[in-house]
Amino acid sequence: MKKIKQTGAAICMLLLAACQKDAKLTDNATEFSANETSRAASASSSVSDNTVGHVYTLTNAAGGNRVMDYTRSSAGTLTFSASYATGGNGTGSGLGNQGAVILAKDKEILLAVNAGSNSVSSFTISDNGLTLVSTVSSGGMRPVSITQYGNIVFVLNAAGTNNISGLYLMDDGTLHPIANSTRPLTAASTGPAQVSFVNDGSVLVITEKATNKIVTYTVSNMGIPGAMHSLTSSSATPFGFAVGKNGNVFVSEAVGGAPGASVLSSYAIGYNGSIMLVDGSVGAGQSAACWVAITNNGKYAYTTNTANDNLSTFGITNAGGISVSEAISAITGAGPIDAALSNNSKYLYILNGAGHSIDVFSVASDGTLSHQQNVPGLPVGANGLAAK
Repeated sequence: MKKIKQTGAAICMLLLAACQKDAKLTDNATEFSANETSRAASASSSVSDNTVGHVYTLTNAAGGNRVMDYTRSSAGTLTFSASYATGGNGTGSGLGNQGAVILAKDKEILLAVNAGSNSVSSFTISDNGLTLVSTVSSGGMRPVSITQYGNIVFVLNAAGTNNISGLYLMDDGTLHPIANSTRPLTAASTGPAQVSFVNDGSVLVITEKATNKIVTYTVSNMGIPGAMHSLTSSSATPFGFAVGKNGNVFVSEAVGGAPGASVLSSYAIGYNGSIMLVDGSVGAGQSAACWVAITNNGKYAYTTNTANDNLSTFGITNAGGISVSEAISAITGAGPIDAALSNNSKYLYILNGAGHSIDVFSVASDGTLSHQQNVPGLPVGANGLAAK
């Protein structure tokens, strides 16, 4: 197991560009029009007609955010189906985040952030597609990540005074603000990347890229945050993370995008919000590892190495141990960012921020990846990925 020790020096937020190549592209990108929708649909090839699931991403368009819906075949391949207006706006560029769109309530509800209009949207999911049921305030500015457990939803806001804010998710999919649920992060401007529930919804975990902090809040069953804890990350620029077994979270630490320096670290989160480093920093010699996905059996973690246009595979244990399985386990399109696994973990989907496409990989029982498909035609600034 190869480990790379880092100094933990402060990282300027400008270094985050290495993890969001789409933010460097032209600001004159056109919106995802009906013609572009048609081209995206016709570009998908070699797709069988049997639909067993879906993959969702956001256009994140400044002139009107939309959810893009792709049907998933039994072979894992995708076909563009439709796009649905969220009732809010995106930003048209990278968000430096993980978790912009998620599935909730046994994957019967879809939740999405509208980073350009400070709101969150909810959709019900049926055989006929998505139905927008609410668009509400995020409780702050520039929402970038969202998480849910039971009827409680929390949003991470990355502009203004950075904060988390709670919403109540009704059984019909509508969202309602929870009074007295908004809490600050460790500073006014922290470069927050992701929020997620752990430990049966009792604790929220947040990553702060600019302050190099892993942060937790305990949460009551009514959605009211309690005590905050924070820990300096094992290496600089903690970014995306995935929740493993036994309260462990596995965090990609991009080290400011320094060449070959990215690592994966694991932290044990207690039910009281305590944070303890378990294993880190484990490096695969890649750059700008910013997003993480873990298989359902908790044995394999995948990082998207945005600066190298590839993926790394790590073996992980229930106790939170990490080892490098394959330093370069797959080659992707340009600027891989978000990653999502199908509900059976047989297929891995990668959103390419600079390549404006989605790559499809099959996942073998030993965690190895095989490329199945590249789906082009996504708009500039597309963000977030959820699969079922």
